Amino acid sequence: MVRQDIHGKRLFVLDTNVLMHDPAALFRFQEHDVFLPMVVLEELDKAKKGVSEVARNVRQVSRFIDALMAGADHDRIAQGLPLNGAHMEESGGGRLLFQTRALTSPLPASLPGHTPDHTILGIALALQGERPETTVTLVSKDINLRIKAAVLGIHAEDYYNDQVLDDVDLLYRGTFELPADFPAGHQLETWLEGGHTFQRITGPLVAQWHPNQCLYREDDPDFMALVRHREHTTALVETARDHTGTQHPVWGIQARNREQNFALNLLMDPAVDFVSLVGTAGTGKTLLALAAGLAQTLEDNRYREIIMTRVTVPVGEDIGFLPGTEEEKMTPWMGALMDNLEVLTPSETGGDWGRAATQDLIGGRIKIRSLNFMRGRTFLDRFIILDEAQNLTSKQMKTLITRAGPGTKVVCLGNVGQIDTPYLTETTSGLTYVVDRFKAWPHGGHVLLQRGERSRLADFAAEFL
Repeated sequence: MVRQDIHGKRLFVLDTNVLMHDPAALFRFQEHDVFLPMVVLEELDKAKKGVSEVARNVRQVSRFIDALMAGADHDRIAQGLPLNGAHMEESGGGRLLFQTRALTSPLPASLPGHTPDHTILGIALALQGERPETTVTLVSKDINLRIKAAVLGIHAEDYYNDQVLDDVDLLYRGTFELPADFPAGHQLETWLEGGHTFQRITGPLVAQWHPNQCLYREDDPDFMALVRHREHTTALVETARDHTGTQHPVWGIQARNREQNFALNLLMDPAVDFVSLVGTAGTGKTLLALAAGLAQTLEDNRYREIIMTRVTVPVGEDIGFLPGTEEEKMTPWMGALMDNLEVLTPSETGGDWGRAATQDLIGGRIKIRSLNFMRGRTFLDRFIILDEAQNLTSKQMKTLITRAGPGTKVVCLGNVGQIDTPYLTETTSGLTYVVDRFKAWPHGGHVLLQRGERSRLADFAAEFL
């Protein structure tokens, strides 16, 4: 968490949203002290009720604080409770300090009102005056509060511990471009097995590869392969199946570019239990996942049904209370599902009756579920599609993926450039988190879809608007 540009022991004043975001934030500041204003405890108390993720996090914070205070008297609390690493490995040496007395510092007239944010700013200013030898830092996920702090001369930082990468451009892409002179400097052994072409490659480039990574050559569009196993500088590589032509469509869908072909290879591979597809609007994420799910559920009987879900974060105004069952409540959020099903079920024969029968058949094997009711469940032999996954935190993502039982495949779709959840960024999104954590797992795969294939109008708008 601690940036290295400031040396010496520091005092971190935590904003409420930091603890709501990460309950273990108390233990993430290494040897430095953590200060909790009384207004933060008040805000935590107001947010503790409910079944939302924020309410659960707040209750966990309360349990952490209660455990730290066990057996402590007033004098010990005033001196600070040791953060001795009882709950988190990162902590060590720091103390947890509470506001045990009034701390006042005159705020400028340009900050009218008595909001909790202004109270926290006043406390930070008072601490700066009392401890001139200590760097007092306000930690908040609220950008505007950090701006106000900077204006008042208070050192402020974002909470960095949940940041997966320093820059989203460093995110694993799932593909690797081979140089034009490949395989120069490498040893190759090729053979056929079960109708598939395999190669054992040994050389320096192999050390940079990951399991199920997609290999290609820009000068040879026909060469597409997948890394099946890697050990040190030796890898087992399998030639990818070509889904771009008419010979191997998936539920009538053909890949329109190299990345889509790689995505279909991973989606149709029973040995790959987790697939993440990241791309902008129109790159075909939902269509490819649904086509692969329908093909393996209805044609191959590999899965019992498709479960589709997404986080319900509205882009505009909330539409309010929705009557009906769980599936009916989720239907307005599943417009992408309905749009893609129309593409995947163009029943031209049989008229209206044929189309209705086809939709009933497919609709019976696709279930729409809400994320709010996922805790405690176990899904067996299901094809789970998690749409808009960029709006989930890393903790929520862990909760969902651990619902998968034997024979279940999880597909996460999203665009890290389109995050609607407050306090989440491209580098802290749960989608970024799982892409980075699963890249070395032999049963996981990832592809970054780059080219939009929706329409020429959509492509032009995406590039120039």
